[in-house]
Amino acid sequence: MRFEALGAVGLVRDDGERIELPSRKRRLVLALLLLHANEWVRTDRIADVLWGGVPPRSSAANVKTYVSNLRRLAAGGAARIVNGANGYRLGVTRNEFDVLLFEDRVAQGRAAWNDGRMRDAVDVLRGALDLWRGEPFAELTGAEAEAARSRLGDHRLAAHEHLAQALMSLRRHDEAVAVLRRVVAENPFMEHPRGLLMTALHQTGRSAEALEIYDDARRVLDRELGLRPGAELRRLQSAILTHDPGLDLTRTPSRPGVAQLPAALDVFAGRERELDVLTAAVESGARAGGTVVISAIRGAGGMGKTWLALRWAHRNLDRFPDGQLFVDLRGFSPDGPPMDPAVAVRGFLDALGVEAGRVPVEPHAQAALFRSLVAHKRLLVVLDNAADTAQVVPLLPGGDACTVLVTSRDRMPGLITGHGAQHLALDPLSHAEARALLTGRLGAERVAAEEAAIEDLVRLCGGYPLALSIIAARARLEPGTPLAAIAAEVRDSGLDALDEGDPAASLPAVLSWSYRALTAEQATVFGLLGQAPGPDIGPGAAVALTGLSRTRTEQVLDALEDASLISREAGGRYRMHDLIRRYAADTARGSREAAEAHRRVVDHYLHTTYATVALLDPHRPAVPLAPAAPGAAVAPLPDLTAALSWLDEEHECLLAAQRVAADEHDHRTAWLFAWSLFTYHNRRGHRHDQLTACRAGLAATGHLNDPAAQLLANRLVGDAHSDLGQRDEAVEHLHRALDLAVRLGDHAEAAHTHRTLAWSWEQWGDHQRAHDHAVEALAAYRRAGHAVGEALALNAVGWCSALLGNYERAREHCSAALERFRHNGSRTGEADTLDSLGFIDHHSGRYSDAVQHYEQALSVLRDIANTYEEANTLNNLGHPLTALGHLDRARAVWSTAWELYRSQDREQEADEVRQRLDALDARGVEGIRSPAQ
Repeated sequence: MRFEALGAVGLVRDDGERIELPSRKRRLVLALLLLHANEWVRTDRIADVLWGGVPPRSSAANVKTYVSNLRRLAAGGAARIVNGANGYRLGVTRNEFDVLLFEDRVAQGRAAWNDGRMRDAVDVLRGALDLWRGEPFAELTGAEAEAARSRLGDHRLAAHEHLAQALMSLRRHDEAVAVLRRVVAENPFMEHPRGLLMTALHQTGRSAEALEIYDDARRVLDRELGLRPGAELRRLQSAILTHDPGLDLTRTPSRPGVAQLPAALDVFAGRERELDVLTAAVESGARAGGTVVISAIRGAGGMGKTWLALRWAHRNLDRFPDGQLFVDLRGFSPDGPPMDPAVAVRGFLDALGVEAGRVPVEPHAQAALFRSLVAHKRLLVVLDNAADTAQVVPLLPGGDACTVLVTSRDRMPGLITGHGAQHLALDPLSHAEARALLTGRLGAERVAAEEAAIEDLVRLCGGYPLALSIIAARARLEPGTPLAAIAAEVRDSGLDALDEGDPAASLPAVLSWSYRALTAEQATVFGLLGQAPGPDIGPGAAVALTGLSRTRTEQVLDALEDASLISREAGGRYRMHDLIRRYAADTARGSREAAEAHRRVVDHYLHTTYATVALLDPHRPAVPLAPAAPGAAVAPLPDLTAALSWLDEEHECLLAAQRVAADEHDHRTAWLFAWSLFTYHNRRGHRHDQLTACRAGLAATGHLNDPAAQLLANRLVGDAHSDLGQRDEAVEHLHRALDLAVRLGDHAEAAHTHRTLAWSWEQWGDHQRAHDHAVEALAAYRRAGHAVGEALALNAVGWCSALLGNYERAREHCSAALERFRHNGSRTGEADTLDSLGFIDHHSGRYSDAVQHYEQALSVLRDIANTYEEANTLNNLGHPLTALGHLDRARAVWSTAWELYRSQDREQEADEVRQRLDALDARGVEGIRSPAQ
């Protein structure tokens, strides 16, 4: 028997014969039961649908009659449609009901597409789309049916798009074009399928047709909605006009979603009721017409909150085509305070691909950007191990499409009352669920052979998943040891049963039993891991911590993972549950091995970070660094990409290592972390972390008899304040640095500080004061014999001179700077100076020279992948092109600049460029005002 609702509802026998349902009310009952397949539907709800909210007195009896008729027609009869005290439930399998089958096939097709199995994707997605016969649940009206139709329509659109992209990857462009033309006809305001259609046409040499699709979009959007085409189409139009090689046949547009979820457990037992509650919360939110669904999962430590959240998330990935965000907020971590929400927001922005240059300075602005970015995305956000409501609220997304799962030991009443969160309290596993977990881990045969011992272990663990998992892991590692002996050992550890009120108080008994089973080497490493700085540890740092070879370290970590004492995460990093970490740290506290391991791992972090500076900023003067402790295992970093990748992965651990150094009065190390992290923080836009690290470094230099370090620390703190727009604090610290430089006769540091002041005063709008500091910087660099610094200062003097209107002096200084940058191989300095020369030429009426300099700057910026400055230079280039009457080229570069600004969420700049494009379209060159005017 097959049940159909992708079109008119219907019943189809296994032989393909369609069962006639002539009665409209019978069809309505079937449609409503299918809309809530495998769920209970109240009798009064069915009556409201049948009689439009005004049911007769005999409605319950009439509904019963309609249901009885359906039972006779549906295979399975009473077992198929079950009646309860207040309603009915229609039971169907996923293969029997076309809606569920369609959703499964779409998910399978998307998985094949993501895995690169394009032929499989084409076959599966076509099979899914072939199930559609018309409008889903066509007989039903109302919000619930509309929500279902909207959801299924989204799945159908996504299936068509993935099908087209798979066909394009297989070079079957004619088929892709046919699919996409139908989609565009059905969805004339949707821009992404139009973009795919334009790409497919262009890739087969039909560029003129592709541009016609764009023109049609412009007409339709303007006529019906009063809008212009959006970012995707404008970028594509510009790329097609300029024959961008990025649109070749080997590339197709895609919309990859962020995917931060850790792996789910391979064995998960029970919690079906809780999983159903979470699903019902999400679906009720969707039926309500769109609302951010927040489910707060509460339970004691070791109760399995994270396991439940991840299990549900992995089961429901298809609900979130735009991806998943995950963060451990460390609300109850033994190694430090809970994570600042601003740190979590910044991590989300990085995961969403926001470039450092477009991240706002203030945390509240970063949170606003996050909310706007995800406002219309169907995204899952998992906030794990939250401390309280105040930590969670800044991380809640905007819009009405996201789902948020929060796990915490706190009930968070403010989240429930203030934000509509649905509370789900976790109790210990039932007896049956606990047995199922042990059976899944140990195997049915072993469990059946020792029933009494299993009962004993279930009782001892009290239904707590963490304790059950630790015991099961030990038993799995010792297959020859009777389970009764294991249960006796657990009792000998002092555990009669876990305290149901506070499992954390009695969990150490389970851990001590597991700890005693470790080898001496494994026990030592277990304790060291409990004291390692940061929330987790990577392979290189683990080698430094243990003092063992890489191979031996991996073997020990594997053994600890097998014992469920640590978990391995993406990228080979290791993490401990906070209750286990607290116990582990206690086992190593005060030991000689712990002190030596601490020195090795901190030196690993410090010396590797120090080594990245030479790759990130090769012209930055170094500071003295003592040799690393033996066994520190400094990570080899062959190039800039490797350095940035390592810093991104280890960032939280590096900040933690600096805090540990400061707490232990290792002042030289705390200062050197500040110096070593500065370039990275500046590159990635971690402005608040930069200020925090620099302040810690400055405080540390106060304990050192090292005026040069105090000078440099004040300059870095002043620079960090300046980046945050904090003028008074910046000026105070920069002038302290300047005074120290003069006192020490350090011309290079005086020059660096003057140049920082020049940049700061320019940002604050005082161009004359900026110019004066740039001149002082140039003189000091020359006294110091600092060639790259002299080039930087020459460009700064030239730029400030141009802002003051002295273009000839500006050109002279910037030309000299360009020569020096090219001689010293500084590509960033070269691009900055070429842009300065373009600005100078444009504002002095030398438009052709301006175009040449801006185009040279663009070439360099693209070589070093600096898209933030590329957008600015494209914007600048449009003005001299317009002045020369090259309107088509100006339109193309401004369109590209507009796309980049939009992709970087720089709305003010994007709006300014859009106004120029509008003026160009409406009035031509006379309508464009450039900065020169």
